[in-house]
Amino acid sequence: MQYLEENMNTRPIPVQRADPSFYNKKMDSNGHQHPSPEKRLIWSLAVTIVILLGEVIGGILSNSLALLSDAGHVLTDAFALGLSLLAAMIMKRPSDYRATYGYQRIGLLAALINGSSLIAIAFFIFIETYRRLMSPPEINSSLMLFVATAGLLGNILMAWILGRGHKDLNLKSAWLHVLGDTISSAGVIIAGIIIKFTGWVLADPIASGLVAIMIIFGGGRVIKEALWVFLELSPLGLHVEDVSALISGVPGVTCVHDVHIWSIGHGIPAFSGHVQVADQKISEADRIRQQIEERLALRGIRHSVIQMECAECGADGLYCRMNGFHEIHRH
Repeated sequence: MQYLEENMNTRPIPVQRADPSFYNKKMDSNGHQHPSPEKRLIWSLAVTIVILLGEVIGGILSNSLALLSDAGHVLTDAFALGLSLLAAMIMKRPSDYRATYGYQRIGLLAALINGSSLIAIAFFIFIETYRRLMSPPEINSSLMLFVATAGLLGNILMAWILGRGHKDLNLKSAWLHVLGDTISSAGVIIAGIIIKFTGWVLADPIASGLVAIMIIFGGGRVIKEALWVFLELSPLGLHVEDVSALISGVPGVTCVHDVHIWSIGHGIPAFSGHVQVADQKISEADRIRQQIEERLALRGIRHSVIQMECAECGADGLYCRMNGFHEIHRH
């Protein structure tokens, strides 16, 4: 009785929660930590606002649709960067009783909104492009070239600040906004050169249309990747059959079934499954579980829920079907 009373009075074991910042830290080849996503987004947002003001004023004074369409894209850049910054701040919050997986998908939601805004602005550019093709206005090519060149330099600076090869889809969507605007600025410069030396003003709306097409492709790619996670589809490169075969290769595993692979957030795959083993001690089964987790970690899966079972192999087991087992498993 004394033993029971002592144990009943012990304090509950605290639950260790996942730190989302673990997924956001990036090191270079020398082991130096890169600037945080928040700092990169803040600097990029400041540069974006300066470019936006310059292109709006320059577009109005030069009467250039290509410059104004680029300014419209920069406006979505400012919105995207602000939204990404807010999402990055929320994503740093630890998991709690409301969000036991953490707030990783806040960044995906921001990416989805950013991708949709890219496509929306592209359609507005298409409409104005058609109007300019039907009735091309006079354009001040010299001013157009000056502002577009300044905008290109600013966009290159932002692209450098945000970096590349992002595992965070939220940051990637912001980077794609900036990359698209960098390409569009280059298109505006080309159009300005053509107008200045040939007087062919149709180069302005044509450049705008090409920019809109590139914007749609970039936005569509971001939307696809965000929806892929929201719909909990299997992460690209991870196939259920391959992972099941990988687990079945662990000594002591007789069957694998009820396998599910999805993503908690972008680049954070998760696994759950039932693994059947022979009748044995819990400590022996736990060693098998550890080997399975080690193999999953080699495939990039570090969050797994494995249910160990001691039973006949069910006919509906994935690996069992792959290997010709057909015994009936009664529930």
